[in-house]
Amino acid sequence: MKISVVFDSDNGHTQALAEAITEGAKSVNGAEVYINHVNNANVRDLEDMDAIIWGCPGHFGTISAGLKTWIDKLGYLWAHGKLVGKIGAVFCTTATTHGGVEATMLNLITPMLHQGMIIVGLPGNIPENATYGSYYGVGITCPVDESDNILNQNDLALGRALGKRVAETTKIVGNSKVSSQ
Repeated sequence: MKISVVFDSDNGHTQALAEAITEGAKSVNGAEVYINHVNNANVRDLEDMDAIIWGCPGHFGTISAGLKTWIDKLGYLWAHGKLVGKIGAVFCTTATTHGGVEATMLNLITPMLHQGMIIVGLPGNIPENATYGSYYGVGITCPVDESDNILNQNDLALGRALGKRVAETTKIVGNSKVSSQ
């Protein structure tokens, strides 16, 4: 099963979260995971994927310009139904506690719903998420700095949990598609 992780990142926070998500997805047997910065990602590659995870920093409660520009290139795939039935998940980072994590994730999910994708969130039964409350995906708040420890262990655990959940769900849905044909 093929999983694409596409991210936009300004100061490395969102990239670090994307790498944790990739690590979690790779932990599931049979997962091939491709991670790309939005500047290097080709939207046409998505039709060959079984799952797509995208994320960005939240800019004033919405999608970063870089990822939004890339998402706006999905028209051909939408017109031909190329992403219908694929698994989708989202993630974001913000600099402040009330910096628009939920709003950004909902804005990231909306194009996936337009594409006919099946959205996978992060439930509260995951210990690191029980009090964090990012049920739409992974949304974390991190300081704006250039330190080596830009994400804490809880943030990284949430990323790995989302990646693993997406891969496991993709495997289940993929097996269901095969058995129903």
